[in-house]
Amino acid sequence: MVSFRFIAGIILTLFLFISCKKSDEQNNFPKHNVNDPSMSAQNIEVLFSDSGRIEARLTSPLLNRYEGENPSMEFPKGFSVFMYDSRQRLTSTITGNRGIRRDNTRTMEAWGNVVVKNVIKNEQLNTEHLIWEENRHKIWSDVKVRITTPDKTLYGDRMESNEDFTDYSILNVTGQMTVQRDSL
Repeated sequence: MVSFRFIAGIILTLFLFISCKKSDEQNNFPKHNVNDPSMSAQNIEVLFSDSGRIEARLTSPLLNRYEGENPSMEFPKGFSVFMYDSRQRLTSTITGNRGIRRDNTRTMEAWGNVVVKNVIKNEQLNTEHLIWEENRHKIWSDVKVRITTPDKTLYGDRMESNEDFTDYSILNVTGQMTVQRDSL
């Protein structure tokens, strides 16, 4: 009888010791901060489509995904967006040093050396801040912009355009352009 109690005591002690040890090991894992991304990925490619038709492709060296009330994808090391027409031809590109895409509002915001190129018209927009509203199919900037075309360079304080950068308007435009004599 004594040997049974002795063995049961040893087993119980070992069980408690192992249980405590596992608990201690679990406490050594790093804590998750609510401000940390729920997912991170390197060298990513994301496709945006409507009814099975690819409208845009986004690439980035680093993607941080955040969940919660305002889910978003952040691109802290830059990104490139490629826009396609209905025949899947590349129409324009958008690049930036940093960006964030907000899921709820379907907007993408870019900062730092933002460049928009209209591939078809060979035109380029340079700015430091740009917002792309996917639902409205619009891009706009609330800071200084420079637009370069084959025959002119324009500067302005703000700009709004369709997302493929084929139809734009500039506020407080300045710059030099070639004007044909008979068009005056």
